[in-house]
Amino acid sequence: MLKNTIRTIPDYPKAGIQFRDITTLLGNAEAFAAAVDQLAVPYSRAGIGKVAGIEARGFILGGAVARQLRAGFVPIRKKGKLPHDTVCIGYSLEYGTDEMEIHRDAVAADEKVILIDDLIATGGTATAAISLLRSLGAEVIAACFVIDLPDLGGANKIRELGVPVHALVAFDGH
Repeated sequence: MLKNTIRTIPDYPKAGIQFRDITTLLGNAEAFAAAVDQLAVPYSRAGIGKVAGIEARGFILGGAVARQLRAGFVPIRKKGKLPHDTVCIGYSLEYGTDEMEIHRDAVAADEKVILIDDLIATGGTATAAISLLRSLGAEVIAACFVIDLPDLGGANKIRELGVPVHALVAFDGH
């Protein structure tokens, strides 16, 4: 059901890419609720203290999951967007490089955290986010996504870091 609510946009942002757009899933109340439930329920008894969401779609999903788990929410943002003392990391993207940051006081040492984003592709953004969380002492329990693009190998990179991956749907190719 969820897979059918995700729109595919060919040749975006460049030729040959099949962009998986979750705005259609988010706009469907039943699909949105199902996605949040499926992301949250496996961790309902795991003692999660925080849900970390990657800008920007990870904020939408992560906030909803945090509410359901009665956990706090932590934004992971592009460099320069957070107002307080931050920790920053550079990372590689499918189309170049970027930097992201987290507030230095966002998580406590040994706090159980799950990471949420809409999609895992090459894994650059998610592995950088895991590194940021771990640099603050967080215990990253899982990395959770609505979509996995397994052909790009990102989920395997996360598993190699010792972090389980929880994805709701997979699409071949990219």
